[in-house]
Amino acid sequence: MKLLFAMYLLFSVQPTDLSENISILHNQKEVKSLHRSELTLFPSDQTMLDYSKVDELLDSINSSTYKPPINAYINEQHQLVSEEVGYRLDEKKFLELLYTRYFSGGPATIRIPLQTLHPRVDSELLSSIRTKQIGYYTTTFNTRNKQRSQNIRLASQAINNQVVFPGEIFSFNTVVGKRTTEKGYLPAPVIVKGELSEGIGGGICQVSSTLFNAVDYAKVDIIERYSHSRSVPYVPPNRDATVSWYGPDFTFRNQHNQPILIQSKIYHGTLSISIFSSDAFE
Repeated sequence: MKLLFAMYLLFSVQPTDLSENISILHNQKEVKSLHRSELTLFPSDQTMLDYSKVDELLDSINSSTYKPPINAYINEQHQLVSEEVGYRLDEKKFLELLYTRYFSGGPATIRIPLQTLHPRVDSELLSSIRTKQIGYYTTTFNTRNKQRSQNIRLASQAINNQVVFPGEIFSFNTVVGKRTTEKGYLPAPVIVKGELSEGIGGGICQVSSTLFNAVDYAKVDIIERYSHSRSVPYVPPNRDATVSWYGPDFTFRNQHNQPILIQSKIYHGTLSISIFSSDAFE
């Protein structure tokens, strides 16, 4: 698309003065100013664009203008916080403007065109699916173990306010992500082949196990669940769900006719996970 459009402009209009600047604006502020020569392939032939330089320009503008959408959510005071739309560069429109301005000659201005990104979960949807509790489970942990408690808190925050739509598959590993020190996860005891050892993120299996029991009450379709190689103290035998970034995952499908909402809260040494849906839930 970039090549065809540029070839059309190349043969339809010839540049007059490629030394002038092109100013790129975002929200009425200049975010980039460049000479036309900065986009050329050969200094001696400024009618030839260097598309690797164009791609670098696109990447730079993308990084400076991208704003991810934010889903509506329920805060710690149980208040509904409205969603926020996001934005990203409309690359097709931007390239059309860039090529036109590039070959027009003289100083030029481009106002960055953006695409609106709508969040998956808005206030209206969230209001409708927080009304009926369809699942619940609670477990306790020792708050004196600061490192394990920290890992539980981070994993709980990651799954909190997650909405699973009808037919959608929830993956614990995908939602929580890789457990790293950069994210704040700490070394804590983990079970490996029946033996206790230290590992980054130790303790998050309590979150996945609590979630399993909560969604199991909601009668979802459990797809993937594995038990530890030895018993754990926070759930009854065979009611746990072990997870590992490079190993087992806990996944389930929402086969119901309504979205479901996960609410995960920690109060002192208690982890409580509630599953909600709308009054139309069947």
